[in-house]
Amino acid sequence: MSVRVRFAPSPTGPLHIGGVRTALYNYLFAKKNGGELILRIEDTDQTRYVEGAEEYIVDSLAWLGINFDEGPKEGPNAPYRQSERKELYQKHAQLLIDSGKAYYAFDTSDELAALRKELEEAKVDNPSYNSVTRMKMKNSITLGPDATKELIENGTPYVIRLKVPLKEEIRFQDAIRDWVVVHSSTIDDKVLLKADGMPTYHLANIVDDHEMGITHVIRGEEWLPSAPLHILLYKAFGWEHPKFAHLPLLLKPEGPGKLSKRDGDLGDFPVFPTEWNDGKGEVMRGFREDGYLPEAVLNFLALLGWNPGTEQEIFTLEGLVEAFSLDRINKSGARFDVAKAKWFNQHYIKEMDDAALVALVNEQVKDEALAANLVKLNKDRVTFVAEIVTLVPYLFDAPNAYDEQVAGKAWNDLAKQGMPVIIDLVNAMAATDFHSEAIHNALWEGLAAKEIKPGKVMQALRLALTGEGKGPDLMLMLEILGQKQVVERIQSALEKLGA
Repeated sequence: MSVRVRFAPSPTGPLHIGGVRTALYNYLFAKKNGGELILRIEDTDQTRYVEGAEEYIVDSLAWLGINFDEGPKEGPNAPYRQSERKELYQKHAQLLIDSGKAYYAFDTSDELAALRKELEEAKVDNPSYNSVTRMKMKNSITLGPDATKELIENGTPYVIRLKVPLKEEIRFQDAIRDWVVVHSSTIDDKVLLKADGMPTYHLANIVDDHEMGITHVIRGEEWLPSAPLHILLYKAFGWEHPKFAHLPLLLKPEGPGKLSKRDGDLGDFPVFPTEWNDGKGEVMRGFREDGYLPEAVLNFLALLGWNPGTEQEIFTLEGLVEAFSLDRINKSGARFDVAKAKWFNQHYIKEMDDAALVALVNEQVKDEALAANLVKLNKDRVTFVAEIVTLVPYLFDAPNAYDEQVAGKAWNDLAKQGMPVIIDLVNAMAATDFHSEAIHNALWEGLAAKEIKPGKVMQALRLALTGEGKGPDLMLMLEILGQKQVVERIQSALEKLGA
């Protein structure tokens, strides 16, 4: 059987970056094994449904290049939204009723509350609606078929619960955590079909995975406690269960606990792939809007919990597919290190094609020639594309202040002697020759002719042009500023700092 995996998010808000990693691992596993990845929208809990969340999930994953073989818009197993598969779940719930593996329960909320209180007062280790306590409640097991039929015909609300065996050992092998063993006495009779006819996650999840031919379930560690229940459901239907792999948690940068939005707020970094706007005034920042490249985010996420078994850190998406395997996923949680994410982003900017980078910068400056020069100037100095422009504000506005510490050292008598010479040399150059290499040659030759060592006055020149003592290639900055601006800024510095 070919590999088939699924990513099944709930449209209850923006997709957390941990969910993105789950989608990525499913994608890598499917492609590595020549299989297929399905996107399924698990929206059975309509009370938590958020308008626009499904579109957000699809768009965010598309930005990252995580593409699906089947999903909400098309595929042989449509529909892929659980809210549109209600009749299928009802049919399967009835199959369990008919086979004696599930039962009707008519208990009211008050009766359930009374049961909980009784069990708590008795200090029962596992207070729940289970194989023992079901016998004192109002359900089809205790009522019998005739009374059950009458209640249903009279319109009495009911749920359908799984009839969990009293004494059974549930064993399954997880691809990451090896063998998991749980006794059925620790599992309660979970509701499978709610009073409104909608399934719970447990029923819908199992039915869909079976109907869609899912061979491997790769999901977060938080679902590990539910896995034994799911094994019981597969057994109740007489189906073979898929292989499981429960991924480690993404942990906050410091301290215990999993990564949350609050950690992002405190650490000043995003925890969502793209920006989320709920339309009610709440906007949550995204990696895309913060300036991260999709390649960097994918590379960063892939190594949060998985390692290739080598020292290699830089992977294309194709390279990740080639190297990926479930047995190299760690059991322990992965610390979310945003500094590493920035490192990846810096790397991918450096490796980016200049033309593509110029196009991105041009979206900011609306001047392709300037954008090209800015890329040449700052490509190797930035962590985010926007910094190619923001790192050099003095290229757009003349300095109105000068670094006092630098001025105290660099703006000396030699600098005051050299600045007028530089003005003359710049003015003497033909406009068509005013490019970095020609500027360098003219300044070095002209200053040397005046017996001024160029290296002794370059920091003062930088100070005059930018107000700062360090920065990117000085000759290229002169080229970008142009002759007129260079001369005006040197003259201004001579006036303000002293000639």
